[in-house]
Amino acid sequence: MKVHMAEGPSVGRAGRGMALATLAARAAGFVRLVVLASALGLGSRVLDSYNVANTLPNAVFELVVGGAMASVVVPLLARAALTEPDDGVVYAQRLLTLMLYGLGAVTVVAMVSAPWLVEVYTPGFTGPQRDLVVVFSWFFLPQILFYGVSATAGAVLNVRGRFAAPMWAPLVYSVIVIAVSVVYLVIGGATEIGSLTRTHLLVLAVGTTAGVAGQMALVVWALARSGFALRPRLNPRGIGIRRIARLGGWVLLSVAAAQVLLTAATRVASVSGPGGVSAYQTGLAVFQMPFAVIALSVMTAILPRLSLHAVRRDHARIAEDLSRAVRLAVVALAPVAAAMLVLGPQIVVVLFAHGRSSAPAIGLLGAVVAAFGVALVPFAGYMILQRGFYALQDTRTPALITTGVTVVGVAGCGAATWLLPSADIVVGIPLAYAAAYTVGLVAAAAALRRRLGRIDGRRLVWTHARVAVAAALAGAVGAMTAAVLAPLVASGFSGALVSLAAAGVVGAGVYVVAVRLLRLTELRQLVATAFAGTRSG
Repeated sequence: MKVHMAEGPSVGRAGRGMALATLAARAAGFVRLVVLASALGLGSRVLDSYNVANTLPNAVFELVVGGAMASVVVPLLARAALTEPDDGVVYAQRLLTLMLYGLGAVTVVAMVSAPWLVEVYTPGFTGPQRDLVVVFSWFFLPQILFYGVSATAGAVLNVRGRFAAPMWAPLVYSVIVIAVSVVYLVIGGATEIGSLTRTHLLVLAVGTTAGVAGQMALVVWALARSGFALRPRLNPRGIGIRRIARLGGWVLLSVAAAQVLLTAATRVASVSGPGGVSAYQTGLAVFQMPFAVIALSVMTAILPRLSLHAVRRDHARIAEDLSRAVRLAVVALAPVAAAMLVLGPQIVVVLFAHGRSSAPAIGLLGAVVAAFGVALVPFAGYMILQRGFYALQDTRTPALITTGVTVVGVAGCGAATWLLPSADIVVGIPLAYAAAYTVGLVAAAAALRRRLGRIDGRRLVWTHARVAVAAALAGAVGAMTAAVLAPLVASGFSGALVSLAAAGVVGAGVYVVAVRLLRLTELRQLVATAFAGTRSG
């Protein structure tokens, strides 16, 4: 069966469909976090245990194969589709089979090693809490296999020009887990470890893993529907295992470094008392949401040209596109970062002060979200500049820079344990992230400048300075608006919603006026790009 490349208007339709699917999946994932926190109780040891256990399969999968999927496996699948007489079908079948058996073995090893894996992440947990994480892990670790099959099947679909199912699949997982959380609430699921029954445990554990299985099932079903024969090929010869390992070496270093930082942050959060781990992980999810919606959209609109410029060795245009992408992302994300910084508590009350969540946990999460606002802009800039290296087919430099980012981040997390009271240690983690990604941004810019000859540095610095002034003005006015309204509105959800809405509208207005007065044309370009994407096709 021939593999056809989409062209012209179909590419535009596919792009809009992917954007819609990504937005829907992200929104559903966020709702999943909110409902789960309401059901298990933000601040409870049960939710902390659940979150750590649910981190393990993702961490193991990313370490083993996840990081190499897009940068190594997909290009090899595409090459086989173009060069093999069967359009790469046998190659893809062998890869799926290898993934099935290889990750099956990894899953078994991980399940046997679960008690030791849990020890790595939870130095601050009590004995019963750590035991609960281990039990959850035995149910969750099979997700490693499901993630692997889903990712590989999705890569085969993408190479065959079919993008919908892999993009919508995470929505299936979120919907199932939301349903599981509602069931848990209905049956009176416990928020204390001592009150947790076998039924409560099975609903959470089996239901969550069923969500990942459902996500995998959708992708595999779509692959079968595409005409691809789901036939096992037990002989892996010809798949290029050594080539995959060689190409993925530097990518593995990047992923390992990122996982080290995640592990260190989780360990530090675990010693911050009950609710620390959930505050960190939930705050991280809030932090990543605007990046996914805004910065990834900017990269999608601008960065595909990078590889073409790299092939032509047009370094000037690579620098120009990277500069424009960073400037557009900064202008879009700076007001969001300012809102997180000054309105973090109100944001958290509106989103998470429901169900069984405790008031102290809500207060702690508000401080964490506010601190993550400091990290948003440098993180986005760093992630965009990384794409410049990948366009140049350089995985070594970003791997080394990521290792440096991890060293700074881990040191920052360690400093938080020394400098902050135990209850506030988790608030120091986002500040460590901010320092780490600022170092990464500067290092990436310097390395790209050496590689490309220029990086439009003067313009980038001038844009950042003006954006900082506009965002500071907007944040200050937003904070004053919230302070003025505080004694006039009710406490709780309704008061926080009114304060957030009013401060957000006023702050946004101030930001737009300041941007115009400071002659920042990037905001107008961003709006024009968004409308052009809507009209295209």
